[in-house]
Amino acid sequence: MESFWIQTAIGAIKALTFVCDVITFPVYLVLQRPWETRQQSRRVKAKPVSNDKQMVQYRSVDPPREIHVKMLQANIDTLEKMLKYVSKIYSNQRCLGTRQILSEEDETQPNGRVFKKYKMGEYKWKTFAEVDKSANSFGCGLRKLGQQPKQNIVLFAETRSEWMVAAHGCFKQNMPIVTVYATLGDEGVCHCINETEVSTIITSHELLPKFKNLLSQIPKVNTIIVMEDQLKPTDTTGFKEGVQVYKFQEVIKLGEQNACEGVAPEPQDDAIIMYTSGSTGTPKGVQLSHQNCIATMKGFCDMVKINSDDVLLGFLPLAHVFELLAESVCLLNGVPIGYSTPLTLIDSSSKIMKGSRGDAAVLKPTCMTAVPLILDRISKGINTQVNSNSPFKKALFQFMYNYKVRWTNRGYKTPLVDKLIFKKVAKLMGGRVRLIMSGGAPLSSDTHEQIKICLCVEVIQGYGLTETTSAATVMDAKDMQYGRVGAPLTVTDIKLVNWEEGNYRVTNKPHPQGEIIIGGDSVSKGYYKLPGKTEEEFFDEDGKRWFKTGDIGEVHSDGVLKIIDRKKDLVKLQAGEYISLGKVESELKTCSIIENICVYGDSHKQFVVALVVPNPKELEDLAAKNGITSTKFEDLCDSPVLEKAIIKEMAEHAKKCKLQKFEIPAAVTLVKEVWSPDMGLVTAAFKLKRKDIQDRYQKDILRMYATS
Repeated sequence: MESFWIQTAIGAIKALTFVCDVITFPVYLVLQRPWETRQQSRRVKAKPVSNDKQMVQYRSVDPPREIHVKMLQANIDTLEKMLKYVSKIYSNQRCLGTRQILSEEDETQPNGRVFKKYKMGEYKWKTFAEVDKSANSFGCGLRKLGQQPKQNIVLFAETRSEWMVAAHGCFKQNMPIVTVYATLGDEGVCHCINETEVSTIITSHELLPKFKNLLSQIPKVNTIIVMEDQLKPTDTTGFKEGVQVYKFQEVIKLGEQNACEGVAPEPQDDAIIMYTSGSTGTPKGVQLSHQNCIATMKGFCDMVKINSDDVLLGFLPLAHVFELLAESVCLLNGVPIGYSTPLTLIDSSSKIMKGSRGDAAVLKPTCMTAVPLILDRISKGINTQVNSNSPFKKALFQFMYNYKVRWTNRGYKTPLVDKLIFKKVAKLMGGRVRLIMSGGAPLSSDTHEQIKICLCVEVIQGYGLTETTSAATVMDAKDMQYGRVGAPLTVTDIKLVNWEEGNYRVTNKPHPQGEIIIGGDSVSKGYYKLPGKTEEEFFDEDGKRWFKTGDIGEVHSDGVLKIIDRKKDLVKLQAGEYISLGKVESELKTCSIIENICVYGDSHKQFVVALVVPNPKELEDLAAKNGITSTKFEDLCDSPVLEKAIIKEMAEHAKKCKLQKFEIPAAVTLVKEVWSPDMGLVTAAFKLKRKDIQDRYQKDILRMYATS
């Protein structure tokens, strides 16, 4: 009976919306001009400039935009020149912002437990002129402490305003910064420090204690500079004899008292030695020159529209090339950056005191960067919230969602539906976000669409690697298709080259396919102290530097690239079928019960298996449906009944995603631990470290194959 009334009510709402559509259609048609939106979506964005039976090369058809041209006119070819340039143009405007932490207090939870929470204040801002002055002083302070131009220096800290000040202080003295992920394990940290032969490390209050144990393994280090905590005093005692520990502000004051001339870098000089997160083994140091960074910034400025009132929310690791270059583009355009952390990002974040506002609500950003894992979690959060509503509200939301999708796909905007339904969801991030830039891994089509529809934002997906300074392709904001990564930037060319083993050829129909090779000024000179590996993956041809990505792509008729596979993720099963593990994981990760997943394939078997990190709330609901009364997470993960139930859920979801039968895991193990970079099972960018996962769960993998 309830279902009947719900269907009747939704039917009435459908009739009402139909009447509204008829009345408003002529107005929207004239004001929104949807045919232009569809034309812009379909326009050709890149064309072949060279091709044969083995290779096809694509180049952007777009000209450089205003900022790119201004950079050429002002001869901005290094990061040092860039900050000097913008500090004059935007001198008194907001540049870098830090949220003030007023105190840390105990907060009693409903269950009686007590947690430490922050009482937060407003954002405190430095202007562009102040940032430039602080960077100058910090660079001079380093020189006074004995650091020399062209001498490497490690930057090992979380994302914060001091990170950017320190980096530009180094650039002003032509000191290459060595970026190391804050979540990298001890062995990886020591490898990066020893390989680059640094004597000075810049770190944070939180990470400083780590070095009490590590200093014996990094003998050349004699100076540590620590970024202070807002509340807690920093203990600088108990370190190895001969190692000096200075506070960040002390170094700035030292530089103010000992002013020195800057040492301007050349475009070909190393700006950054950026260590990759090591998804396939020991981290490699990628040498990124000032020219590489400036080229990427030009390309990004040509693709992403920047508004005068934009504000960026910065919280991804600055040791990740995507975040560093995105923030650099914001500085270039005079866009203020307010810093945050996952612990304080939104009102419900774990460190925000009840009744207080998260960083996003205070900052009210218009732009943010994200990796697909974060967007997948937001998407699942929306689904969980919708499913917890009454049947009527759930049905109403689904109808409105489908209504908006239908009109959006025709090139229209839906302002009334946005205001009544979806703007409430958008307030989660402050209510002003208009643009989310996604990078670091492929974004699934379902998540892309849902975030765009529910948060009322443009979601632009890009593709690039550390080795190409994050530059390769970026989606056109007007592109209405999902699952593609855009056309080549104005500073890069893209080649597809035949990969015979996987049957990917440029002669394939309907679209040419092959391994993606990226060329241009953004491509690195190579890996630090690894000439053999550099020669294997980089080459020079036709006056360009090129990098072999190992990714497989296809280019559509409008010149837009789609990533379809990865050479290292390809497994051939016993019956001869090829399976792309990454593709299967990307699709299955959108299933609400799956928090994370690693698919494993044995070439001597006829099927694949999966290690699944389940969503605790969804797992409890599934247990209840299957008559299991226990709510203890560990017990539920051990339940054979739930393993079978999840295999069934995955199979149904896989059919919706149009996966082949042989791509669907035949057995699963429910993992009790949440995979984090600290465990060494995922990188700082949350990419799976397959070998480490396989080693850790080898017994489970053998069990799955033995019992299936």
